[in-house]
Amino acid sequence: MTALSSQLQAKLSTPLKIGTFTIESRVLQSPLSGVTDLVFRRLVRRYANKSMLYTEMVSASELHHLRSLPKLMEIDPDEQPISIQLFDCRPDFMAEAAQKAVAEGANTIDINMGCPVNKITKKGGGSSLLRQPAVAEAIVREVVTAVDVPVTVKTRIGWDEHEINILDFARQMEDAGAKMLTLHARTRAQGYNGAAKWEWIGKVKQVLSIPVIANGDIFSVEAAILCLEQTNADGVMCSRGTLGYPFLVGEIDYFFKTGTSLPTPTVKERLECAKEHLQGLWEYKGERGIRQSRKHLAWYCKGFPGAAELRDCVTRIESLAEGLDLLNRAIEQQF
Repeated sequence: MTALSSQLQAKLSTPLKIGTFTIESRVLQSPLSGVTDLVFRRLVRRYANKSMLYTEMVSASELHHLRSLPKLMEIDPDEQPISIQLFDCRPDFMAEAAQKAVAEGANTIDINMGCPVNKITKKGGGSSLLRQPAVAEAIVREVVTAVDVPVTVKTRIGWDEHEINILDFARQMEDAGAKMLTLHARTRAQGYNGAAKWEWIGKVKQVLSIPVIANGDIFSVEAAILCLEQTNADGVMCSRGTLGYPFLVGEIDYFFKTGTSLPTPTVKERLECAKEHLQGLWEYKGERGIRQSRKHLAWYCKGFPGAAELRDCVTRIESLAEGLDLLNRAIEQQF
């Protein structure tokens, strides 16, 4: 394991200040659509009790028309620090949604300006705001005015390799009142392909005074260390590395705080976690939870003999009992 430099160790040993809010960890769990629901967050929280967690992104337009809050915004009283992520292109709707999010218990409001998915960008949300900096700035200003918690932004480096405008964009977000910026170091055109361009995180860190969080290709403790050494960012945000592996945020946080590594979870421990995830989704969402569990269970099934066959089976389960039976049999085969 790569050792931390003394300069980096000094930074990581201090709390992260996001405006008026302070968190005791510099490792954050990214908001992930269809993933970071209450059940998943509880698993991450078990291993990372001080890290900032994020809900799935919530549409401010949809929230405006709903009579009751969606399940996406449900927060466990014990899971703070927690942020609710919002997306839209209408400043007034975003301000209204932010007020509802704070009422639900959000410690910060995160604005999604990085989602590359067409159905989001076509409506003016997500990474399309990189092409509409004036609108993005208006959104931040209005949300900042509407709530008394810090407002943060998560974005990408640009629309494509010909439109990398993150330096000016980031300055505008800070000027508008954003108290932290998380940068996924890819363009919108890249999606999740190719390597993250970490050098842009370092460039953004040089021009901002607010915290800059590194995102993109943080799949291990080693990657987190390398990224921070290269960028001087103020922390890391884990995304796809936590799919089927809710241990990652806690592993990185533990190393940052102690300089030592936690034992890698055994296959049995990972599959037991998968069982708990499945059970939790069933209890929380019923039949819909079983359908949603298929992708989660598939993510757990890697790196051990018989993983491919198990993965094929769990993607077709129709009941809690069927899923538990498959996982139990897989656990028995490990001995």
